[in-house]
Amino acid sequence: MLTTGHRGAPEISAGTVEVVPADLQDAVAAGGLATKYVSVADVPTLMVGQPIHTAGRDLQFYLLFPLDGEQRTLGLVQSTLIVGGLVLILLLAGITSLVTRQVVRPVRQAAEVAERFAEGNLDERMPVRGEDEMARLAESYNEMAGSLQAQIRQLEEFGALQRRFTSDVSHELRTPLTTVRMAADVLHASRDELLPALRRSSELLVAELDRFETLLGDLLEISRLDAGVAELGAERLDMHGVVSRAIDVVHGLAEESHTPLQLDLPTGIDAEVDPRRVERIVRNLVANAIDHGEGKPVRVVLGADDRAVAVVVQDQGVGLRPGEAALVFNRFWRAEESRARRSGGSGLGLAISLEDARLHGGWLQAWGEPGNGATFRLTLPRAVGDLLESSPLPLGPVGAPEPAESTSVPTPPLGIPRLAGPASLIDPAGNRIAVQHDGLPADAVSHPGAGR
Repeated sequence: MLTTGHRGAPEISAGTVEVVPADLQDAVAAGGLATKYVSVADVPTLMVGQPIHTAGRDLQFYLLFPLDGEQRTLGLVQSTLIVGGLVLILLLAGITSLVTRQVVRPVRQAAEVAERFAEGNLDERMPVRGEDEMARLAESYNEMAGSLQAQIRQLEEFGALQRRFTSDVSHELRTPLTTVRMAADVLHASRDELLPALRRSSELLVAELDRFETLLGDLLEISRLDAGVAELGAERLDMHGVVSRAIDVVHGLAEESHTPLQLDLPTGIDAEVDPRRVERIVRNLVANAIDHGEGKPVRVVLGADDRAVAVVVQDQGVGLRPGEAALVFNRFWRAEESRARRSGGSGLGLAISLEDARLHGGWLQAWGEPGNGATFRLTLPRAVGDLLESSPLPLGPVGAPEPAESTSVPTPPLGIPRLAGPASLIDPAGNRIAVQHDGLPADAVSHPGAGR
């Protein structure tokens, strides 16, 4: 016997059991209450069965509870959750857009303004909108930017005035210096007729006038470099001749200090350079090495690859303390103020050399250790306008990583290996002695007065 649980259930005649699953019938026949979810006429239904004993007969009694109402309720709940989720997503998107518009975008704009200001656009300012925290931040930033702009312009004006003053003074000193030079040359030419004390005074006068002229020349050159009017007169030359001429100039200084010069200058290396500026760089580097080499050999190496040419000057003197390699190119800076300088330098030589290297698009780098000497490396492109990627010669100890790029500050140490090719040693008397790659003299004939 079947009975529906509520109105709207499918009409099933009493006593029909076709809709009752066989497993449910078996469970009821075994005795006890049994339930199962089935589908009757496409309607989900809960079916409950129980055995009963009446009028001396054993019957099975089943109750059917249609669940179509509950199914509609679940569908409604599911639709409500989907719609609510979509509305929540839209609401979150709107809130995110509002936060981005009100907070993130102004911050991004402030960062862009700060980057343009840092690149040199001193007129960049943040827009001020409203009276919130971002507006107060924009006002504070604009005040700071205005103050920095005023100070930078003041420093630029002061720097221009200083450069102009240096240039004007240097030019104005030329005329009286020429007059004094003429008088000093007259005294020096007739020094043999003077008393010994006056003869020494005339020699000192000429020597100091030479130093004064060198200082004036350096000041004028620095003024031209600072003003940006220096020009590069590049021509394709053999670097062997350029470096050799520079070393010839300081050869007398090496003789006075009894400093041997070890040269490794192969021929056939050509490059587009300004010979006057490159000779000045090499001359300054070699003179600096002699000054600080304490009479020990100074090594000069020339090398090249397909795109660059390099000159390395290495001494074996006192070296550089940590941090000093970053200062050697500063104007008027000296590693040891008490050192007796033989070359009488003005303190501007390395600074001018650095600017000359920059004009070529090259690098000038330094490395040193206390007690192990100092090494300077000049690297220039073989063609004007080419970009340097590496140097054909190392800078410090062998095995250290090659620096990526540098134009003024020193880089991690790299070393000078023993290079193939002819080398020579110049003794204090000016004789050239061939040397092997291990640094020991080889069998060769000395050449008096070779100068290299």
